[in-house]
Amino acid sequence: MAKGGFRGGYGGNQMNMMRQAQKMQQDFLKMQEELESSSFEFTAGGGAVKATVSGTRQFSSIEIDPEVVDPEDVEMLQDLILAAVNGALKMADDKTSESMSKLQGGMGGFPGLF
Repeated sequence: MAKGGFRGGYGGNQMNMMRQAQKMQQDFLKMQEELESSSFEFTAGGGAVKATVSGTRQFSSIEIDPEVVDPEDVEMLQDLILAAVNGALKMADDKTSESMSKLQGGMGGFPGLF
């Protein structure tokens, strides 16, 4: 065996993995903060209904153009509201998925971790 044993072998690799894990955790927390402070708007019916959702999936507002309020056709208004709300939620989900994919893309040293 060589004098002094193995240098920079397993111990160095383990330290590098720890640094990568810490950086990944910091990146994840930063991404989470950015998403939580984001808002997503979606309109339906050509702008007749607009829903706004936060990155934490909380509704912050729903705006309805008074011209689309027809007491004879409440069902249409309900459909527009659902479309706007679901669209805003999908935007928030898509952004979260996109951000997670970017974060996971940098984890070549941790296969199967997520």
